[in-house]
Amino acid sequence: MGSKWRKMKLALGSNLCVFVPRTLENSPPSSDCDSTERFSDAALLSPAHWGSSRPSTPIPSSHALSFSKNGTKSSKQTCSICLTKMKQGGGLAIFTAECSHSFHFHCVVSNVKHGNQICPVCRAQWKEIPVQGPNLDPPPGRVSVGPAGWNPTVVRRLPPPRRDLSRRLIVPLCQAPEPGVFDDDELLGNQTICAESSCNKNSVDGDSTKIIQMETYPEISAAPKSKSYDDFTVLVHLKAAASDKRQNCTGNQVSLSQFSRTPRAPVDLVTVLDISGSMAGTKLALLKRAMGFVIQNLSSSDRLSVIAFSSTARRLFPLRRMTDTGRQQALQAVNSLVANGGTNIAEGLRKGAKIMEDRREKNAVSSIILLSDGQDTYTVSGSGVNQPQPNYQLLLPLSMHTKDESGFQIPVHSFGFGADHDASSMHSISEISGGTFSFIETEAVIQDAFAQCIGGLLSVVVQELQVAIECVHPNIHLGSLKVGSYPSHLMAGGRTGFINVGDLYADEERDFLVSVNVPVEPSTNSTPLLKVRCVYRDPITKQTTILESDEVRIKRPEMGEQQGVVSVEVDRQCNRLQAAKAMSQARIAAEQGDLASAVTILEKCRMTLSQTVSAKSHDRLCIALDAELKEMQERMTSRHVYEASGRAYILSGLSSHSWQRATARGNSTNSSSLFQSYQTPSMLEMLSRSQATFLGSPSAQRLLQPLLSCGSQPKAR
Repeated sequence: MGSKWRKMKLALGSNLCVFVPRTLENSPPSSDCDSTERFSDAALLSPAHWGSSRPSTPIPSSHALSFSKNGTKSSKQTCSICLTKMKQGGGLAIFTAECSHSFHFHCVVSNVKHGNQICPVCRAQWKEIPVQGPNLDPPPGRVSVGPAGWNPTVVRRLPPPRRDLSRRLIVPLCQAPEPGVFDDDELLGNQTICAESSCNKNSVDGDSTKIIQMETYPEISAAPKSKSYDDFTVLVHLKAAASDKRQNCTGNQVSLSQFSRTPRAPVDLVTVLDISGSMAGTKLALLKRAMGFVIQNLSSSDRLSVIAFSSTARRLFPLRRMTDTGRQQALQAVNSLVANGGTNIAEGLRKGAKIMEDRREKNAVSSIILLSDGQDTYTVSGSGVNQPQPNYQLLLPLSMHTKDESGFQIPVHSFGFGADHDASSMHSISEISGGTFSFIETEAVIQDAFAQCIGGLLSVVVQELQVAIECVHPNIHLGSLKVGSYPSHLMAGGRTGFINVGDLYADEERDFLVSVNVPVEPSTNSTPLLKVRCVYRDPITKQTTILESDEVRIKRPEMGEQQGVVSVEVDRQCNRLQAAKAMSQARIAAEQGDLASAVTILEKCRMTLSQTVSAKSHDRLCIALDAELKEMQERMTSRHVYEASGRAYILSGLSSHSWQRATARGNSTNSSSLFQSYQTPSMLEMLSRSQATFLGSPSAQRLLQPLLSCGSQPKAR
C-alpha cells in the first residue's frame, strides 16, 4: 500500500489536472486554458488522501507563523482553500501556518470565521490563528499590498477546544453562533429574462410555442357495439417542450452546446451534506469535488446554501447568489469541511427546511439535495429482518410534510452513498417530500449523480402542473388513476379525477393510465369517453395556461366487422407499472427474509412481459425493464448482497419509475445504459460537463483506483 501512496503523491506533484468549466456568463476567453480554469489536483483532491502526518520537529513559537507580503518562494503553489495559484508578487498576502503550509491570508481568515482551525492540507490542529484586522477582506479587483494600505493583523493563540460529550463533537470556541431566524438570504435583485416574456405572450396560440404537448391513447381504437368493458384503459401522455424551443419562437433550433444558454428559471438550492467520521478520506474529497462542480455551474441568479451535519448540523453560509464572489466564498466554505462525529440526518434536514421557510425572497424553483453514507442514530432506530419498520417520517420536519400555498412541496432529492447508508430512510425522505432517491454505489460517480440532478433542476419549464380528467358520456365513470407516487383523487360520483404533477424539466414526459367503464352502445358508431385538461404556470413569465384535449373516442363497429388493434403506447406503460409492482412485491419478500420468493416474483414478471405486444415489437422500454429486473435478481442472490446493494438498487429503481424521473443507480449514470429511460438532454449535457472535468489521464485513473477501493474509517456513534 505504501508504494501506491508514493505513486499518488508523485502524480499530484506532477500537477495532473482537471478542467473545471467556467460559468457561461462573464467568462472571457483565456489563451492559457481556452475558457476553462486549470486547477492542480493537489487543491481539488482532499489532503486526507495524504495522511495526517504532522511536522516531526517542533517549530519554535517565535517562528511558528510567518506573514509575507510578496508570496511564497514557489510561484506555483496553490491555495488549497480557494483553489487558485499563489503567485509571487501577485498582490495578495500569504499566510504560512505552523505546519509549514501556505494559503492566501484572506482565505484563512474566512476559514477561521467558519470555525475551522484545522489545516486543510495536513489536518493538523492549529494552536495559533490570525485574527482579522479592520477592512481585511480584499476588494473585488486586485489589491496593492504596501505600507500605506496594510491592514494590522493579530496572531492569537487558541484555547483548547471544549468537548460537548453529550453530542461527541468538538465545538470550537470561536465559531460564530447561528441566527435564530434564517432571514439573511441575499436579495434576488433585478434579474434579466432576455426576450423570454415576448416569446410566451401567446403560448396557447400555436403549437410552436406551447410548453406542454398532450396526447391521449385508448387501449384499442374500436370495440364492438354489443360488448361492454369494466376496466378500459386510456393513456394520457404529456411532454414538456425543450428549452431551445422556448427561446426560439421563430422555430430555429440550436445545438446542444447552446442549450445551457437559453433563458431559464433561477433556483434556490440547499445542499445537506453528511460529514460524519465515515466520510473521511476519499469520500469527503470526492464530495468536495462534486460540490465544486455544482457551484461552478450555478449562475448569478441562482442561490445556494450548504448545511453540513454529523452529530449536529451547521449552516456554512446563508442563501447566497452564485456571483463570482459568491462562488469563491462557497468554495472556501466547502473545502474547509472536516469529517468527524456521528450521523444526525434529522437535524440537517431541519436546518435545510428552516432556510427555505425563513427566506425573505424566493426564486422560481426550490429544491434540497441530501447526501449521506450512514444511518441516522439520533432520531430513528435501525431495522432488520422481521422487525417493525421505523417511523422515517420523524426524519423530516413537519413543514416538509405539508404543501405550500400552491399545493406543492419543496422536494428533497436524496443520495445514498456507499454500502452502509440506510436506503430505506433515504427513499422514505424523498417519497414524502416529492423528490427522488439515487443510489451511489461507487464513490467515483458522485459528481455525475449530482450533475444529473442539477441538470434537471436548472431546466424547469413547467410548474404547478395539474391534470383534470372528466368523463363525457353520461354512463361512463372513472375506475382508477394509475399515476405512481403523484397525488391524485377522484371526485364523488367518479365523474372527475385530478392529478397533481408539479414541476416538469425540459423534454420530460409523463404517462398516466386512466381506467373507465365502457357501456354497450347498440345505436351509435362511436362512444365519447373523456376529456383531459391541464393547468400549469410558466416559471419565467408567471403566466397560467389552460390546455384542453379533444374528446377521447372509440369506434363501435358491429360484432362481425374489423376490431381495433391494441395500442403499443398503452401496452408499454402497462408493462412499466407491472414491472414496478413486481419490484415492490419482491422487496417486501426480501425484507421478510424470503429471497427465493423475491427472485421468483421478478422472474414471473419477466416471463409475462416477454409475451406482451410491445415486447414482441422490440420496444426499448420493455427491453430496459427486462434488463433491470434481471439485475435486481442478481442482487438478491444472498442476504449479504441484498443488504450491501440490492435494497438500495431496488428502491432507486422504484423511485425512478414512480416519479418517471431519472435517478442514479448502482455505479453508473451512463446514458447508454438501458436503465436511464428518463434522462433528458439537459441532464445529459450536465453529465458531459461533469465527465469532462474528471481526471482524463489513464495513469491518473490507475493511481486513483486503489483509493476508490479503500475501506472507510468507522463512524463515531
